[in-house]
Amino acid sequence: MHKFVLALILLSAPVSTSALAHSGSDQDEKACAPDAHRFCRKLLDQGDFTILACLKENRPKLSAACRTVLVSHGQ
Repeated sequence: MHKFVLALILLSAPVSTSALAHSGSDQDEKACAPDAHRFCRKLLDQGDFTILACLKENRPKLSAACRTVLVSHGQ
């Protein structure tokens, strides 16, 4: 799941170094882990980009916290 958060950060195109330093990746992971397990369980072994795509496809059903993480990382 840490890889997912890293992928999420890397995909968020122009992000300043200070933004990465304060990205709160542990908090991001905690916010999206339940949703990833709930909606993307069958895909968890298929890589971070697959999980990200799954979360984006299920955006309306995600928790508010996970939607905030996606938006804050440009997703």
